[in-house]
Amino acid sequence: QLRLVESGGGSLPTGGSLSLSCTIYGDIPNNYCMAWFRQVPEKEREGVATLATRGNFPFYADSLVGRATITLDRAKNTLDLQVTKLKPDDTAMYFCAAGMWELGICYLSKSKYNLWGQGTQVTVSS
Repeated sequence: QLRLVESGGGSLPTGGSLSLSCTIYGDIPNNYCMAWFRQVPEKEREGVATLATRGNFPFYADSLVGRATITLDRAKNTLDLQVTKLKPDDTAMYFCAAGMWELGICYLSKSKYNLWGQGTQVTVSS
């Protein structure tokens, strides 16, 4: 069973950059999707970015296209997320997630993921 632990985040200025890392404890399967989600109080958890553990195929939420980069570093066993040109709307608790892929496709739907980290808070000041 994988265990996911997020790190990074904190308080950042508008226009700045964000770097989050999710340490993956355990062997990374070759048929999984790994993703970042975020959530603000009283709102649904929303997908940020996802990729497949075999072949990568990164996919981003519309609001993050051109600003986010998701990478899987197998040497470090981490799933990393960088976001540039931060906006106050990027303020949220960010979660790392893992789940088995379906027919080789990764979706940004939280129902597709059954393993979650504890989250790390990101606050973007205006």
